[in-house]
Amino acid sequence: MLRILGKASSINVRKVLWTCAEIGASYEREDWGSGFASTRTAEFLALNPNGLVPVIEDEAGVLWESNTICRYLAGKHGRTDLLPTAPRERALVERWMDWQATDLNASWRYAFVALVRQDPAFADPAQIAASARTWNANMRILEQQLTATGGYAVGDAFTLADVVLGLSVNRWVMTPIDHADCPAVRAYYERLSEHPGFRAHGRNGFP
Repeated sequence: MLRILGKASSINVRKVLWTCAEIGASYEREDWGSGFASTRTAEFLALNPNGLVPVIEDEAGVLWESNTICRYLAGKHGRTDLLPTAPRERALVERWMDWQATDLNASWRYAFVALVRQDPAFADPAQIAASARTWNANMRILEQQLTATGGYAVGDAFTLADVVLGLSVNRWVMTPIDHADCPAVRAYYERLSEHPGFRAHGRNGFP
């Protein structure tokens, strides 16, 4: 049985849970992270020295980093529709997964922690505004891509890129900022909501 360590409200845990829903993988999930079992214990740090969720464990061993876990699970279950094996087609999916994990995540961090988590260490109005502007600029990049494809991140077909991007789009929609005018992103959000896995683990009340 696949073991998933991480609280269900974590955006990165939810990537893995949605991926499991898409591939029909059974799992047992344990609550780890703020408000639950500490990820700073020796027990957890032995699994992931970064002290972050999610972590998975199966018959092959332990793995961490959410996007890597999603890739692993798709490959393990032979889901080439979610992550192709042909180098070019795979790279097109992974490009958007990597962009989500780097450029997009970095842009929303300050505004999200300030406005949703309400962390007093993130209370500088100028930095909140700058983060929101950069976040919206990145969403316009996604808007341009979705306008071109008319469907999903890479084209007509749903892939792992849409799992990781979908969680980020949900966070953008639910964070109280002035949102850029992105009709293709809004339509994409509704398209993703046709997936039960997204309704359960993405558009489920958590930003």
